[in-house]
Amino acid sequence: MKRIGTTDLTVHPLCLGGNVFGWGADERESFRVLDAYAAAGGNFVDTADVYSAWVDGNEGGESEVIIGRWMAARGNRDDMVVATKVGMKAGLDDLRPDTIRQAADASLQRLGVDHIDLYYAHADDADTPVAETLGAFGELVAAGKVRHVAASNFSAARLRESIEVAEEEGLPRYVAHQPHYNLLERDVETSVIPATQDLGLATFPYFSLASGFLTGKHRDGDAAGSARVSRVEKYADARGERMLAAMDSVAESRSASLATVALAWLAQRPTVASPIASARTVEQLPDLLAVADLELTAEEMALLDRA
Repeated sequence: MKRIGTTDLTVHPLCLGGNVFGWGADERESFRVLDAYAAAGGNFVDTADVYSAWVDGNEGGESEVIIGRWMAARGNRDDMVVATKVGMKAGLDDLRPDTIRQAADASLQRLGVDHIDLYYAHADDADTPVAETLGAFGELVAAGKVRHVAASNFSAARLRESIEVAEEEGLPRYVAHQPHYNLLERDVETSVIPATQDLGLATFPYFSLASGFLTGKHRDGDAAGSARVSRVEKYADARGERMLAAMDSVAESRSASLATVALAWLAQRPTVASPIASARTVEQLPDLLAVADLELTAEEMALLDRA
């Protein structure tokens, strides 16, 4: 288990992404995935109020509902660390105090719980003063509705400002950051990751497998049948091929899957506590869970970095 900063939260080395629940996986299959994850010792599930509003007929919150029903059916709420987010759902797409209060109550109702373990600002809101946002989070913490707060998709400057304001005004301090980060998306290493190091924040990368490209399933740009075609196709170039070739070499020598190698690389990057990855089926889960048992050598890390 990994401890999130100085908090009392300890989480599995794989954070199970809930973005596919109610979209790529219906409720029955989602329950099967969640059961298998918990049976393997997993305890950390990530979702958001906007999941999965991009699907025709959905309005957002479907993932939270499924996770909530699963915890109620299994009676395991106290065993799980639940993370959700505010700030990107239509009508609730800012970080104003009223928005945060309304969104939190709606998420609590959909999840069927009395508190959220880790509550993210899903995206920065430049139009709302940081102190107002953190003040609203502080109200939730004081009311026992939220245990800890975090940020997602923030710049290094906004992370630093948020921590400075929190410390100056006695408001909740972000304990983690969730960026878009994987072997092929490394822009955050320029300033965001150094900021999280300086500030003592845990990092939970999303799109850890580059929308499935780093599993090797979509080689040569073949994304037929994928729900993430446009996201996968952009990696199908010389750099993507070079990366897959390097991963093939590591995977073969370690008798591991490409997905496991990609997650293991992320898990060993500075500040990263648990990479986030989702599984639409139970069959996809073992390769993700294997990140807990694979530690890459310095030479293997360097090979992937060069690629």
